Amino acid sequence: MSANLSAFFYLISGILFILALRGLSSPETSRQGNYFGIAGMAISIIVTFLSVGIFGSGFIYVLLFLVIGGSIGAFIAFKIPMTAMPELVAGFHSLVGLAAVFVAISAFLKPEAFDLGIVGDIKLASLIEMSLGAAIGAITFSGSIIAFLKLRGIMSGAPITFKGQHIINLFLGLAIIFLIYYLCLSQSSNIFWSIVLISFIVGVLLIIPIGGADMPVVISMLNSYSGWAAAGIGFTLENTALIITGALVGSSGAILSYIMCKGMNRSFFNVILGGWGAADQALGKNNKEQKPVKSGNADDAAFLMKNASSVIIVPGYGMAVAQAQHALREMVDALKKNGVKVSYAIHPVAGRMPGHMNVLLAEANVPYDEVFELEEINNDFANCDVAYVIGANDVTNPVAKSDPQSPIYGMPVLDVEKSKSVLFVKRSLSPGYAGIDNDLFYRDNTLMLFADAKKMTEEIVKSL
Repeated sequence: MSANLSAFFYLISGILFILALRGLSSPETSRQGNYFGIAGMAISIIVTFLSVGIFGSGFIYVLLFLVIGGSIGAFIAFKIPMTAMPELVAGFHSLVGLAAVFVAISAFLKPEAFDLGIVGDIKLASLIEMSLGAAIGAITFSGSIIAFLKLRGIMSGAPITFKGQHIINLFLGLAIIFLIYYLCLSQSSNIFWSIVLISFIVGVLLIIPIGGADMPVVISMLNSYSGWAAAGIGFTLENTALIITGALVGSSGAILSYIMCKGMNRSFFNVILGGWGAADQALGKNNKEQKPVKSGNADDAAFLMKNASSVIIVPGYGMAVAQAQHALREMVDALKKNGVKVSYAIHPVAGRMPGHMNVLLAEANVPYDEVFELEEINNDFANCDVAYVIGANDVTNPVAKSDPQSPIYGMPVLDVEKSKSVLFVKRSLSPGYAGIDNDLFYRDNTLMLFADAKKMTEEIVKSL
C-alpha cells in the first residue's frame, strides 16, 4: 500500500477515534462511540498489515504477535470482574507505556529501519521524539505498576513519603531534560539508557506518595501519560494514526484528571507532580472508641422505603464488589410500583476509576434520566425521605466538610446526612479506601445494615 493511501486511511481512523470520544461523552451515545472506536482500530490494523506487506516475513511476525496478544486480551476481558476493572486499566496503561519504550529502543538501535538516519547520526527531531516517548512511556509503565499494586491491595494504599522526596523528584526531572539535551549532542547509547532508567524510577516516586483517596485521579492521569507516550512515538514512526490517537488520549485524559481534581478539591499540579505541596495525607487516625450505632435488617429498610415519597440511591465500591447492581434495579422497580420516586446520586470518584458506577448501573439497564451527578442532586438530599447508601464510604463522609485534619477535608461529598433517614449497607464499620472512619455511621438518622450488599438488597426486595 502506498504511503499516501496509508495516510488517508489513518486519517479516517483518526476521525473515527474523535467520533468515538464524542460518543463516549454521553451514556446515550456511548454504545455508538464504542462502535466508532472499534471501526477506527480495525482500519488501523488492516492498513498496518498492508503496509508491512502480505508476503514479507514481517507480516508473519505481526500476525503471530497480534494473535498472541489478542488472545490474552480477550481471555482477560471475559474473565475479569467489574470490581477488578480499575487495576486492569492500570495494568493496560503500563503495557502502553512499555510498548512506547520498546519502540523507542528499536528506533535508537536500528534507526535505518525506520528511515531516521544511521547509528550515531540520527535525525535531531527524531532523537527528541523518541527520547520523550521513551521517558514518558517509562514513567507511565512504572507508575501504572505501582497504581496496580495499590489498587490490588498488594501494596498499601497509604501514601509512602520520605524526607526530601519532592526535591529528589525535581532533581530527577531536571536530569531527564538535561540528558535528552546531551543525547542530542552526543547520541551516546549510555545517555539513552540512563534516560530510560531514570524515567522508570521517576514513575515509581511520582505515584507512591499518592494516597488511596486520589487513586481515581491517578488512573486518569496515567491514561493521559500513556497517550502522550504514544503520540511521541507516533512522530518517530511518522504514523498519523498513532499521533492522532495518542494526542486524543493524552489531552482527554488530562482534561478528565483536571475535572476530577476539581471535583475532589485537589490541586491538579499537586497530583501530577506526586503530591507536591499537598497536605499530609497519611491515613487518618481512626477513633476506635466505641461509638453507638443503630443497626437494622431488611424488614426495617423495606418499611422505611415503602412509606417514603422519595428515595435516593448512593452506589459505591461495595456495590461493585457484591455485584449488587441487578438486585438494586429490582428493588427500585418494586419501590416505583409503590409510588416512590427514586433517583441515583453518583459522586465523580465513586468506585476506583472514573465512571465506575455509571458502567455498573448501565449494565443493569438503569434509565439514564434517573442518574444524577453530585452537583445536580446534592441539594435534593435535604428534601429526601430515605437515602440508601450501598457501599459508598469516603464520598459520603461528613468529616470532609468539618475536620481540617482529615485527609479528605475539602473534597465535595454527597450530603447524605441531610436526608430524613439514611440506610447504610456495609459489611462492617471498617474505614473506606482513604482509611478513615465515616462519621455518617454514628448519626441519629442512620440505620446500619450489616451484610453483603447484594444479599441485603435481595432480602429487601422480598420484604417489599
